[in-house]
Amino acid sequence: MNPSALIVTSFIASLQLVLGTVVAKAETASPALAWNFDREQPGTLPSEFSIGTLFDGRPAGNWQVLATDRAKSPPHVFAQVMAKGAEHAYKVVLIKEVIASDLDLEVSFLPIQGQADMGGGLIWRAADDRNYYLARANPLEQNIRVYRVVKGVRHLLQNFDQTIHVKQWHTLRVIHQDCRVNIFYDDKQVFDLCDKTFHAGMIGLWTKSDAVTYFDDLQLQHVK
Repeated sequence: MNPSALIVTSFIASLQLVLGTVVAKAETASPALAWNFDREQPGTLPSEFSIGTLFDGRPAGNWQVLATDRAKSPPHVFAQVMAKGAEHAYKVVLIKEVIASDLDLEVSFLPIQGQADMGGGLIWRAADDRNYYLARANPLEQNIRVYRVVKGVRHLLQNFDQTIHVKQWHTLRVIHQDCRVNIFYDDKQVFDLCDKTFHAGMIGLWTKSDAVTYFDDLQLQHVK
């Protein structure tokens, strides 16, 4: 074999090895988890979800599957429908058996009503219903905020003023790797920050006070 042919053969072999490695990595990546609530019975709480407790010990909201023609992916949504609550009544629901550290987490939400508060958000790396990260969007305040919640007390990390229209669906997305947190609203990046408080935990959904909110198409991808 002449030197030129030997070089070409070696290059092809190396390329095959690299491509094989890429394919192998893709095959070992964990599959995405998704909840669209369309197979759940309306009026029920999905079995893998757990409602937190308010500061007075009552359930943190009335979370249930609803059949509605307003669903983003019909026929069902997952909704917090308790239309009353104190100013600091955080309506929290967590997915009990899913633990994530580095993640790509997304949900669609539809603000329905609320006078003291409106909208909702995503929870991740939650130790329990008192300790977690939170990204939430509020149409009344016209802003998006990211918090760390420690022992039930919110600590603001960053604020972003944003026009948030009611009566239409929006998306919140969180990508968290190591300490780096990137948050997107309707596919636009609004936060890039670093926080080292929580390292792993459950994911969930959140509303506050008297906000009634529909959620749909919750998705989680573990990130390596």
